[in-house]
Amino acid sequence: MSRPIDRAPEEIRAIPVRHVGRWVSGLIVVALLATLIYAFSQGDVRWATVGDFLFDDRVLKGLGRTLLISVLSMAIGLVLGVVFAVMRLSKNPVTGAVSWLYIWFFRGTPVYVQLLLWFNLALNKDEMTDVMTPFVVALLGLGLNEGAYMAEIVRAGIQSVDEGQTEASHALGMTNTRTMRRVVLPQAMRVIIPPTGNEFINLLKTSSLVSAVQYVELLRATTNIGSTSFAVMEMLFVASVWYLALTSVFSVGQYYVERRYARGSLRQLPPTPWQKVKANMLSLASPRGV
Repeated sequence: MSRPIDRAPEEIRAIPVRHVGRWVSGLIVVALLATLIYAFSQGDVRWATVGDFLFDDRVLKGLGRTLLISVLSMAIGLVLGVVFAVMRLSKNPVTGAVSWLYIWFFRGTPVYVQLLLWFNLALNKDEMTDVMTPFVVALLGLGLNEGAYMAEIVRAGIQSVDEGQTEASHALGMTNTRTMRRVVLPQAMRVIIPPTGNEFINLLKTSSLVSAVQYVELLRATTNIGSTSFAVMEMLFVASVWYLALTSVFSVGQYYVERRYARGSLRQLPPTPWQKVKANMLSLASPRGV
């Protein structure tokens, strides 16, 4: 019986995959971006003025106030959100009804209207003008409105935790408050964190509405400069640059916070922004699809 002839395995010939659609879509996006840049460049905008006022002391002071009012309003919203979410889930009909009414009112009316209500309330009563300063009005308007949205976010996070966790905690002799603080809320954070980050970024932009109640934040500061220097468009671009910078920084921070809370629930953590950029660049440079 003849022995089989040993042969070396044939070399696999990999045929590169042509990514025609990828390059076409990329060229279309670049063309649209170039068209947008060209349209802005044709307008009567003094771009040098934008650079001159970008780090103006008044602009930076307004930027700091925007950050301050946004952070404090978000803190108020988080506290109120947890409180009213727990009240909404309570078996007590009174607390449940109060929570529902709070959420119904502050989610059902525009935040701009709420700011004007607080502002005019202070104007109608002389004794309240010293207390209801523009800062307090802005804080109440944004904080109370944010609390209504955060209450629904927290409630959804709490309900995402299996009820068996609560039952097991009660079986160990833990009270409802301790169960909520030590067992339920830590597990609910994975669901609560992503929309909370989106809410804060949205709040950064919504804070521009407090200029209507005389609070001199970023938009109000740039508007005041534009009205005196006759550079209205330029100052709006200055405000836009800073809003984009703020939202970009906090978006990156939000991503890493979400990534941290995703540990233990995913087999593999999502890539970081730099890892995504590196992978996309390698994908575009590679002639074959993987």
